[in-house]
Amino acid sequence: MNKDNILEVKDLKVKFPVTGGIFLGKVAEVKAVDGISFEIKRGETLGLVGESGCGKSTVGKAIINILKFSSPDVIITGEVWLKTADDEIELLKLSRNDIRKYRSLIQMIFQDPYSSLNARLTVGQIIEEPMLYHTNMEKKERLEKISWLLEKVGLQAEQSKRYPHEFSGGQRQRIGIARSLATNPKLIIADEPVSALDVSIQAQVINLMQELQKEFDLSILFIAHDLSVVEHISSRIAVMYLGSIVEVGNGKEIYHHPRHPYSKALLSAVPLPNPDFRNKERIILKGDVPTPMNKPSGCGFRTRCPIAQPVCAEAVPPLEEKSPGHTAACPFV
Repeated sequence: MNKDNILEVKDLKVKFPVTGGIFLGKVAEVKAVDGISFEIKRGETLGLVGESGCGKSTVGKAIINILKFSSPDVIITGEVWLKTADDEIELLKLSRNDIRKYRSLIQMIFQDPYSSLNARLTVGQIIEEPMLYHTNMEKKERLEKISWLLEKVGLQAEQSKRYPHEFSGGQRQRIGIARSLATNPKLIIADEPVSALDVSIQAQVINLMQELQKEFDLSILFIAHDLSVVEHISSRIAVMYLGSIVEVGNGKEIYHHPRHPYSKALLSAVPLPNPDFRNKERIILKGDVPTPMNKPSGCGFRTRCPIAQPVCAEAVPPLEEKSPGHTAACPFV
């Protein structure tokens, strides 16, 4: 691994079998993630963006190695390397017991703040739970840290005795963030953490995450479909389409000067509040998104791409550098 990286993903593939027939045998498979590679540097935020169903949330769950326990039939190949203080660990090869000692280093913030918190536990118990399993802290230390974390995320220590249903959506997501920080992680996977929140609350949560990142020197994989949110928080952005990464680059460069045709179409769909730009050219893609069970040959985007050529059906285009630090999987841009 590169010494500056905390996480490296190499040729990650995730396939879900589809069963059918009288004996419920395997009749097809869904290629949710189809051979992606990327790295996350220490202290940076990588934004993973794409439309619904492109596989970005599956990437997060595969990295943290919880997919095989929630979906036993899933097929995961590739490598996911996590750099610790003393060693480099390949997470996908670890058993459920072996990975437990590394859980404290990599935590997840889930998309739905309403279902990701146990309704039967108090807020204090929710935040304390990862400390019970992954640290050796005494009861007094845990209680002190719960109060400290609640104040860090903009809540009050006295609220630790209340239950999740007594809080608003934004407050619940703050509780989820506090829980993710309980074990002093080095990497946080944020799976669309603001998509279920109002716009004004989204800004508060995003600003909070940026403040906590600077204070705790966190690395973040920020998964979302809202490009304006991703551009605001991300150092770099990776764009996904149908299980593959089609473009990677600096956050502002991807947002303002995309290269791949899909990235351009995705950005053209972002609503602009400034009336001076209301005549901005919109790119309207034709056709529907192909099913992951039967992806097109070659480039997965070619059936909807405005600049597709016959050669696009022959092989999957690799990510090629178009400018320093900016790569795109298209030979015609």
